[in-house]
Amino acid sequence: MSSGPAELEDGLAGGGYAAGAIGRLRRAGRAARDLGRVLAADPYGRVGIGILAFFLVVAMVSPAIAPMDPWANNHHPDGSLARLDPPSLRHLLGTTFYGQDVLSQLLLGTPQTMLVGFVTATLIALIGTNVGLLSGYFGGIVDDILMRVTDFFYAIPFLPFMIVIVALIDRSLAVVIASMAFIFWRTAARVVRAQVLTLRTRPYVLAARASGAGHLRVIYVHILPNVLPLGFLYLIFGAAWAILTESSLSFIGLGDPNQLSWGLMLNQAFATGSIRYAWWWVIPPGAALMTFLVGLYLLGRGFEERVNPRLRKEP
Repeated sequence: MSSGPAELEDGLAGGGYAAGAIGRLRRAGRAARDLGRVLAADPYGRVGIGILAFFLVVAMVSPAIAPMDPWANNHHPDGSLARLDPPSLRHLLGTTFYGQDVLSQLLLGTPQTMLVGFVTATLIALIGTNVGLLSGYFGGIVDDILMRVTDFFYAIPFLPFMIVIVALIDRSLAVVIASMAFIFWRTAARVVRAQVLTLRTRPYVLAARASGAGHLRVIYVHILPNVLPLGFLYLIFGAAWAILTESSLSFIGLGDPNQLSWGLMLNQAFATGSIRYAWWWVIPPGAALMTFLVGLYLLGRGFEERVNPRLRKEP
């Protein structure tokens, strides 16, 4: 990001005067409007926002619109289990091997899947951004230590790591989220560090340091706002990675069996052998997962133009 007069003015106000705070607020407002214009002008970004908005609405209203208890075993009038019934007026998306309503599971699995994605992504962005900020700003021994720690996490294979964690602790949702955040922050840290290395010598940063601002103030008041778009981009991609990873873990039996998600639905269809012919049990969660991931990547593509101005289209 280029440093303009407003940034230099903020740096000269490094002691935290009201004028500097007002200047930063104005810059934040301009950045938000700029982001809105970039996303609004990008057709992929608009489609991504629309997809995510749809799933957000479904997640919010799913408890009210789900037709049945997703765990209940439904029966026919003659008392037999409604096992693998195809779609009908009573069960719009059919039933599972256990007689459970697929539509109810699909709807009530939506908030769980979104929770996993966005909580994990937030943790990834927080850890990665802070590690990148400290490493890039201080350099020297601090940079060496933090980057060697990052290299160590690159060397950890995720699937064997999760098998060990599940064996030693359990496969609760909290453990799965913490494990993903524990591993996946590494890429965000490296990218943010590279950005900070170019920002720490900008005039507004040097001015803030010359005016007596402490290291933490320079990092979190003057540098952080300029790397937030990059952190937000990795939050979007982190949400996609987390949702795909959680679904994969659930599919192979390493997810939380007590928390309904699209991955768990696919796992149960596979475990019972129904994945080969009960299309109404397999296609809906698979299509929902694919559509949600597409929405995240389309939003990320639109937002990437904000982070990398060279990708912007000329009017």
